[in-house]
Amino acid sequence: MEMNGVQELEQLGFSSAGLESAYGLLERVVNRGELLGAALQVSRGGVTLPVACFGRRELAPEGAAVVEDTIFLVASITKPIVCAAVVKLIEQGLLCLDDPVVDYVPEFAQADKETVTVRHLLTHTSGLPDMVPENHAYRAAHRPLADFVARICELELLFAPGTRISYQSAGIAMLGEVVERLVGRSLPEVLREVFFDPLQLADTSLGRSEERRAREAEIRLPEKSDSGGPGSDWHWNSEYWRNFAAPWGGLLTTAGELTALCQVFLQHGELNGVRVLSKASVAAMTRDQTALMATLPRAEKERQRWGLGWGFQDGDLTSRQAFGHGGATGTGAWIDPETQLTCVLLTNDPVGVGSLRPRIANAVAAAVL
Repeated sequence: MEMNGVQELEQLGFSSAGLESAYGLLERVVNRGELLGAALQVSRGGVTLPVACFGRRELAPEGAAVVEDTIFLVASITKPIVCAAVVKLIEQGLLCLDDPVVDYVPEFAQADKETVTVRHLLTHTSGLPDMVPENHAYRAAHRPLADFVARICELELLFAPGTRISYQSAGIAMLGEVVERLVGRSLPEVLREVFFDPLQLADTSLGRSEERRAREAEIRLPEKSDSGGPGSDWHWNSEYWRNFAAPWGGLLTTAGELTALCQVFLQHGELNGVRVLSKASVAAMTRDQTALMATLPRAEKERQRWGLGWGFQDGDLTSRQAFGHGGATGTGAWIDPETQLTCVLLTNDPVGVGSLRPRIANAVAAAVL
């Protein structure tokens, strides 16, 4: 990629040599064939650098290159955006953090889950498993999202709510159901109306947008993974999964538009004069919520730190305030309020990206003057 001039970068508070370290890492692994494709974008203080593009978005050896408007399936980075929709309803007085989930989804009361609250789902402390036990079988049968939600309602908890932290996509699925029942519209519609349309994010959607599918990046699938692998018809590249709109992992977006969403959280709920979340909502989402939970043992609080949907990064060179999320498709996004920095790394190669994500984060964090 072409770097901005050294003087210009320094005026923005970046070391050009530091950023070149990040770009160079990606360029080398792509040139060696170890990483299929990637897009990296960094911003500071509301000023966004150009998207740096590397490698291919298509699996074929002569396939199309990653470009600025390439659309990636970002997997679990979806979660904090869905959680933001829940917090938006809290702003509007439609629910509260400590409301029982059964108040909105009565059938969730099965197997003694009456004490699970909205807060538990937002902080991964509900006791639900990550996925339903039949996850692969349901996907192989192309079951709809409603079947996953119904099965989650039947599940027994792994532990008493609020006593442990255990990452749970199932909890995000239930949050999506809560939103749909309260608003009376589908979750993809709600996200578009509340966030994507006001922010003019035309390339961002929960689930595939047919008119933009030609720009989607194909994922180099691991042989064995939760994705189903290249031999299945329900893997990350399949028609079924791209259209499934999983609340826990179905967001499709570009590096630039995900950067815009990150900037919303850095800028206290607004971007370019458009407010989509209140300052109080952003403060709650980006505050260590698990540290305040009296029922959580100290060891749990020290092992992981969660806000409402966002996890705290504890990176080598970022501040203790930094928060973000990763995705199993080879993606990551983080925000550091102390340095006013955002970093979005989107790849289509979950195996190839390997240990690169923290290394890229270190190089970007070190580039701040």
